[in-house]
Amino acid sequence: MYYIGLMSGTSMDAIDAALVEFDSKAKLKLYREYPIDNSLRHQVRLINEKSDLGSIADLDHELGYLFANAVNNLLREANISSDAVVAIGSHGQTILHRPDGTHKTSIQISDPNIICAKTGITTVADFRRMDMAFGGQGAPLASAFHQYQFQQNDKSLVTLNIGGIANITLLPNDGSKVIGFDTGPGNGLLDDWIQLNKNEEYDKDSIWAQSGAVNNELLEQLLSDKYFSMPAPKSTGREYFNLEWLNNFLSKHTTDIKPVDIQATLLHLSIISICDAIKEVAPEYNEVLLCGGGAYNPVFITLIQSLLADMKVTTTTEYGLTPDCIEAVTFAWLAKQRMENKSANLPDVTGATRAVLLGGIYSSK
Repeated sequence: MYYIGLMSGTSMDAIDAALVEFDSKAKLKLYREYPIDNSLRHQVRLINEKSDLGSIADLDHELGYLFANAVNNLLREANISSDAVVAIGSHGQTILHRPDGTHKTSIQISDPNIICAKTGITTVADFRRMDMAFGGQGAPLASAFHQYQFQQNDKSLVTLNIGGIANITLLPNDGSKVIGFDTGPGNGLLDDWIQLNKNEEYDKDSIWAQSGAVNNELLEQLLSDKYFSMPAPKSTGREYFNLEWLNNFLSKHTTDIKPVDIQATLLHLSIISICDAIKEVAPEYNEVLLCGGGAYNPVFITLIQSLLADMKVTTTTEYGLTPDCIEAVTFAWLAKQRMENKSANLPDVTGATRAVLLGGIYSSK
């Protein structure tokens, strides 16, 4: 029997869909990325706390159909019946992640009722808020799956996921507690800046950033942000690390900085903040496993290896799953945990007071 995982990350470029079997480890049957058109992506990016509820409801509905279509297309291509799928784990599209303060919440849209109705498959969604209800950050959730899939007895590993936001998970080989947290920006600020200045979706292989010069004064100011020195557990999102955040720093400069130099500086911000976090919490670890879109950026890999010279830097492909599929497979696993009534959060990672079941079950049967 199969599970399907669906994920739309902070870049919102596509719906990641994974068809997965589980034995002692997750085994990928098929992985596909189904593009989200520019108009819809733009509408979702415009959502903020002042958006009207009707518009948000419309997008929730539209994304529900889009996610359902992704499932049906995946099954058609795999030649698998929906009856062979136990459940879908749908993360949805995050429109608000507020892990701190009096009213913690995390809101994703892509109506799971529609996904269930249009696929005929039980759907598990809303994975973050139960952890939050028990005092956690609701993130990162991938750490528990990384422990399940990648932990080794003979060496200690760090998994590093570079999406819009970057996060790490420490997997010790001695059975001690797993640690995981968001380190800060990954691709997100780089994507936002090139979209603003060059109307390109992303900086492929960091070619534009490579053509610029790092502004060390700006880099130092960006790295002084309070988030980077906060202790774990912590999580963040593009609600925090966005162009408004960047402009607050740029406005303090009396001289203009060329856009290409800002891109170069943002590249080093991402890599340095990641590597500083790893060196602080995992100085004796043996290996870093890269996953997420950043794992395909050769400049990222080169810079990370140069800053973590004593560690082997590789990708999750070496351990059986390609970097691009990891997040979707994670939500297939989270659906499995929920359907089997097993907890899926790690309190030491999220800050929750205890392990809990994650996700609501939507079924028409």
